[in-house]
Amino acid sequence: MSTDFGHTTLPYCSFVGTGEKRPKVGVGVGTDVLDLTAAAARVVPERAALFADGTLDALLGAGRAAWGEVRDALLAWVTGPAAARYLVPASDVELVLPFTVADYVDFYASEHHATNVGRIFRPDGEALSPAWKHLPIGYHGRAGTVVVSGTPVRRPSGQRRAGEGVSFGPTAKLDVEAEIGFVVGTPSVLGQPVSVEDVEQHVFGLCVVNDWSARDVQAFEYVPLGPFLGKSFATSVSPWIVTLAALDEARTDPPTQHPRPMDYLQADAPWTLDLELTIRIGDTVVSRPPFATTYWTPAQMLAHLTINGASLRTGDLFASGTVSGPDADQVGSLLELHHDTTYLDDGDTVTISATARLADGRQIELGDVVGTVHPATA
Repeated sequence: MSTDFGHTTLPYCSFVGTGEKRPKVGVGVGTDVLDLTAAAARVVPERAALFADGTLDALLGAGRAAWGEVRDALLAWVTGPAAARYLVPASDVELVLPFTVADYVDFYASEHHATNVGRIFRPDGEALSPAWKHLPIGYHGRAGTVVVSGTPVRRPSGQRRAGEGVSFGPTAKLDVEAEIGFVVGTPSVLGQPVSVEDVEQHVFGLCVVNDWSARDVQAFEYVPLGPFLGKSFATSVSPWIVTLAALDEARTDPPTQHPRPMDYLQADAPWTLDLELTIRIGDTVVSRPPFATTYWTPAQMLAHLTINGASLRTGDLFASGTVSGPDADQVGSLLELHHDTTYLDDGDTVTISATARLADGRQIELGDVVGTVHPATA
């Protein structure tokens, strides 16, 4: 899909130009990419070193003041005549993973998704676990299998139930999970929890995530310790990182929470983001999940992630878990859409895109994440 970011979203990426080997830091401007590694000496000369290695790693670690300084400079510069020489069509470059993923945590923050899944797998029991409305449920994933959009996804193999026994082979239930991911910039100190009020001090921006899932492998292994091989084979992320600052006008009130969460999960002015995801298989739109219905907010996820003293590192990625809304055409997985009957075939291409709705009614694009299913290794 082609993406038009306009001139104010200014998402970051890393790209490789035709015939080049070293990546460069880019910024999405309309349908072009601004070569910020080359232009930084003119745009933000005192910060040019942050973009020298072609990744966002140095910028992420530079902190919120630096993020704001660079964004302000870009807003004032990209529409001027000097920017034109640094612009290349996005279609002419290869987008690569823009930052080094340090740790990866996946949450289970959508009440609609958790309820749907509970009803499918536990029709005679409670849909939500006893802890679900008291804390953001999550698990640690594998940073090494976070891959950039466009990377082929090999159908994984594993153990799964087979009648009264167990078999091994390629998953028959390969699923998508439409999510929003949050990229950590500023690290925290080991042993010191991050306040729910400090999310903007630590989170640089967001990306679109497809956290692929092998449902039959997952169902057999996940009790009692949770997801493992059914989830760890691939997590695809969009190549564009949209800053939180670019989404100030997309903030909206989160769902009402009952019972009242504990104090460390209480913000003075809680907010979430008014985002809509779109899931396509091939050219067919199958669902449009709304992120604003997600029960736990990004700030609550971050606060809970660190409440036991776990530290943040530059490049940490935490994702929302599958985003689903209240309606049948708003679910974020095929498990929910087809009630555990129909999943992905080899050769299927899945595209998950996202837009943000601003306070004035305008919508801005956030990019997309694409993956094509390849057969299991023989």
